[in-house]
Amino acid sequence: MHLPKTIQIGGKPIAGGKFPLICAPLVGRTFDKLIAELDEVLPKKPDVLEWRVDFFEDIGDTTAVIAAATAIKNKAGKIPLLFTRRCVIEGGEKIALSEAQVISLYRAVCASNCIDLIDYEMANGPANIAQVRASACDNGVLLVLSFHNFSFTPGLQTLTEKFLLAEQLGADVAKVAVMPRDLDDVLTLLNATRQASKKLRIPLISMSMGPLGAITRMAGSVFGSAMSFAVGAGCSAPGQLPIENLNTVLEILDTSMGGF
Repeated sequence: MHLPKTIQIGGKPIAGGKFPLICAPLVGRTFDKLIAELDEVLPKKPDVLEWRVDFFEDIGDTTAVIAAATAIKNKAGKIPLLFTRRCVIEGGEKIALSEAQVISLYRAVCASNCIDLIDYEMANGPANIAQVRASACDNGVLLVLSFHNFSFTPGLQTLTEKFLLAEQLGADVAKVAVMPRDLDDVLTLLNATRQASKKLRIPLISMSMGPLGAITRMAGSVFGSAMSFAVGAGCSAPGQLPIENLNTVLEILDTSMGGF
């Protein structure tokens, strides 16, 4: 059996090597709503938290963003924090910042020592990616490089190449998320996940979105996906399951497959 690759921070696997990890997004639009959301999510014991900063009304105020990230980190304790800005074409919220301003924000947040991982979209281009990678590396932050397609699912070769490209560009974790039009597309995503997991030296995350792709959030780890995103309080992408439901499914899979 091909051994899965765990996501590690400081040389130690997150959550003691649990596979897959469950990540809960935070989408509060104000500081108070963000903290209230966090208070609702933490009792559900996610392995990772993702702050989707594109939902945050004060995203243009770097000091406010760092203060909020620090507050999340302090309340979350040992739970790693993933910092993510999604643009509209990646399924994110509309923001007033230019890409140069986003990169400047990323640089400041990485330097603040209040996050553990940072996500950046590969569509932004090699020069921008290199800047984000440098900020992450200089501050011991793991870089997740992502590919999103909210319109359709590209072919098997294209998806596999996206995983490989993330590694070539210096990612610590490769992520691919696509929208299926039918169940064949879901199988394509799972096949690409399996093929890439055998080739990459880094962990990967994958998902097929929406109702059709829900099975990938539940069983993607069988094919090599190291993390699944689940709803703790608010949803950040179509097809996410509640943490409680995902935990139940993962326990059944683990028992049935003997830990595979």
